[in-house]
Amino acid sequence: MPVLTGPTQLTPLLSNEAVARLERLRLNSSRRFTDKRRGEHVTGRGGTSIEFSDYRNYVSGDDVRFVDWNIFARLHRPYLKLYRQEEEMHVVLLVDASTSMLFEDKLDMARRLATALGIMGLFGTERVSVYALGHSAAGAQVLAPCTGRASMMKLFRAVEGLEGGGAEPLEVGLEAFLRRHTGRGVAVILSDFLTFGDLSRAGNRLFGVGLEVWGIQVLGPTEIDPDVTSDIRLVDGETRDTLDATCNADLLRLYQEYRADHERHIETLCRQRAGRFVTISAAADVDAVLFDLLRRRGWVR
Repeated sequence: MPVLTGPTQLTPLLSNEAVARLERLRLNSSRRFTDKRRGEHVTGRGGTSIEFSDYRNYVSGDDVRFVDWNIFARLHRPYLKLYRQEEEMHVVLLVDASTSMLFEDKLDMARRLATALGIMGLFGTERVSVYALGHSAAGAQVLAPCTGRASMMKLFRAVEGLEGGGAEPLEVGLEAFLRRHTGRGVAVILSDFLTFGDLSRAGNRLFGVGLEVWGIQVLGPTEIDPDVTSDIRLVDGETRDTLDATCNADLLRLYQEYRADHERHIETLCRQRAGRFVTISAAADVDAVLFDLLRRRGWVR
């Protein structure tokens, strides 16, 4: 007797149900405005080309003039025809793969979020690329710029194969990436932002080449809320430096003050460069982050 099986999972990073929901969402760039009639991003230069680009599912509010009625007649489902703009929006996903991101599954959460944002970009006909930061080959390109639903499996395989381990500072990876990138759009940095360096120069350069700076800080549960009451030895995952400390209420309070101040600093850096910033726990439910938190904060629509 044949064994009945369910549909094959597209990627271990996200459920098939989440992928289907993400296909209907779009990244909400503050520099560009969406033409709801055609699902495109309108540039400041005005005008669009008539070059066909891709299809996407019809959603309520779309202009029915751009429905492909031939496909509707065959599949009985409406699909919208998309056309390439004279200037494409780039979605650059910069994933911190340094050793510190291996702590408490931070890299795993960053990979899941990068995949989700990449899906939204591909189905919005944006050019999507992925870079791994933190390795000795700083700013290594994991996925070359691509667009359209046909590139979705390439996105999955690229991010699934992204491995952690490295000691290159975040700002070094960003500078290396900038030497390779061209195009305007959004640069999403997925990192714990635990670096001793100054990110201001890299942020200025990202903004200067036409990229909004979006920061997603991923922290481990114990980094957000340490539960220690005795003597501990802290070990830097990248430099292997150690620090012995006696934990008490005053030390934990001071830690939280410094952590909050650091987050405010990174948030200011992003917002001053037309971007956004959010901190999430590596233990958070990824669906809640994507379909609740980021939508409420205006990152996606």
